[in-house]
Amino acid sequence: MTARNILCSRDDTEQLPICMESDCNFVLTARHEKIIMVPMRVIAGKARRLPLKTIEGDGTRPTTDRIKETLFNILQNDLYDIQFLDLFAGSGGIGIEALSRGAGHACFVDNSRAACDCIRRNLAFTHLEKLAEVFSCDALTALARMEGRPPFQIVFMDPPYGKGLENQVLDYIAIHRPSFVNEQTLFIIEMALDTGTDIFPELGYEIFRVKEYKTNKHVFLTISKPERE
Repeated sequence: MTARNILCSRDDTEQLPICMESDCNFVLTARHEKIIMVPMRVIAGKARRLPLKTIEGDGTRPTTDRIKETLFNILQNDLYDIQFLDLFAGSGGIGIEALSRGAGHACFVDNSRAACDCIRRNLAFTHLEKLAEVFSCDALTALARMEGRPPFQIVFMDPPYGKGLENQVLDYIAIHRPSFVNEQTLFIIEMALDTGTDIFPELGYEIFRVKEYKTNKHVFLTISKPERE
């Protein structure tokens, strides 16, 4: 499986945990933030239709089910047994969807302890915890800790909009060329619809595809191959 195979084999048509106590509708985390039920679920796979929790407030921005379904319609035939990295993971909905659809292992990274607690609960509820690791730290710290790992086939990022955090991650990878990415790694960035992408080639990445929605978009990248002399 290569990034080019994924991007050229799909069309652009958009398709239309739970607290263990049954009477509990939220859990207080170490930061006393509420974990609440929202209209989120696993779309397909072994955990199909199971509901997921997220964090109350503006700290996380879960990808809607409709957009998530469109994304995984693009990726669906290329997930089996892959290594998946979910950066700025929020409640973990994207990485959990990948695991449910057959990914072999997923790493989740978020600097919010409340979000990481929510991810762990969602993993436990979907019975996918043995296939996952959760890093409770900022993205660059997590990347430094991951040095020595085999390559991820897909790296997904959904950072807060307008802060340039995706550029920091891409720049770090371009400079350090860590073991866990290679020229076949597919990077997918969820970003605001009006955010420019001109910086990505400058950082050393090739844009293969852009899938636009009403208010945001997914940008698909790979590391640019060095030009032959």
